[in-house]
Amino acid sequence: MSKWTKWVWGLIAAVPFAAQAQVDLRALDRDMAGPRAQVLVLGTVHLSGMPADFNPASLDGVLNRLAAFRPDIITIETESGEECDLAARHPAKYGPDYCVPTDAAMAATGLDVPVAIAEVDRMLKTWPAQPAPAQRRRLAALLLAANDRASAYVQWLQLPEAERRTGDSLNAALVELLGQIEKRNNENYQLAARLAARLGLQRVHAVDNHTGDHIDVPDIKAFVRGIEAAWAAGGTALKEREKREEVLSLAPDLLPLYRVINDPEGLRIRADVNVGAAMRAKSAEGYPQMWVAGWEIRNLRMVANIRETFRERPGVRVLSIVGVTHKPWFDHWLGQLQGVDIVDVAGVLK
Repeated sequence: MSKWTKWVWGLIAAVPFAAQAQVDLRALDRDMAGPRAQVLVLGTVHLSGMPADFNPASLDGVLNRLAAFRPDIITIETESGEECDLAARHPAKYGPDYCVPTDAAMAATGLDVPVAIAEVDRMLKTWPAQPAPAQRRRLAALLLAANDRASAYVQWLQLPEAERRTGDSLNAALVELLGQIEKRNNENYQLAARLAARLGLQRVHAVDNHTGDHIDVPDIKAFVRGIEAAWAAGGTALKEREKREEVLSLAPDLLPLYRVINDPEGLRIRADVNVGAAMRAKSAEGYPQMWVAGWEIRNLRMVANIRETFRERPGVRVLSIVGVTHKPWFDHWLGQLQGVDIVDVAGVLK
């Protein structure tokens, strides 16, 4: 690094925080009473892109490291039942296929999504330390009706093999659905739900949010072309990393892959390709910059959803499993919350 470069970076570092914001909030929790929340963000590949013969056992090394972290709360990248219900009531804005349908679970339980959510909350408030199989089957059925498939699978996994059957609102159609989930290549099931069941947690928490995705532009095709062109222009370094990651994704143990995709340099490259390139792209309409605004809206709402999962539980350990491209934004914004420490993922995956 040249002396000139060092001088410039030194000047930037010397600019007081107050130049960007009128009040510095960073030290408000310095004298916080009680323990601080520990939040670990695990960037993941989307397992739906794995080959059909993908073996979930390849995740055992990752699961062992995450289990040692002992999270009290696990969040996942999917829409909540509440958001799905909102979208269903406003199809003109969100589209008719925003979430998977719950028709089968509604037929089995007689409950629509809002009523099922309320019933799930009621059951969990009085949940016993040693629930009976009938209680787990009933809760699994309610969770499916509440459009919370991953949490239903958590309950299913904690049933003894002989008790994984119909009964207590789980009819043949829902049992078949849970069997399909077991075979599905999805990190919400193969990582989050398996880990939650292993730790004796009763559910996982859906925190994704797409309510800000509806971008009002006159030419949506031109909008898509603009952002894709920006990504292509800045994607050389990422393509080289993705070649290495593709090789690691075929290994019988995916722990090395997760170490690589969560390392700081890879995250920096992804952030630059995803947003940096878009911000640099020239567009008369400003389409790439509009996309960035939507990306920020989504991540801000997701971070707020994560915060809500431990609002009433200061000092807990939280694991957020999310597509790796989101991780830099999660780390940055979650790290700004009062009473929250971000856990180094490299140390956990060591």
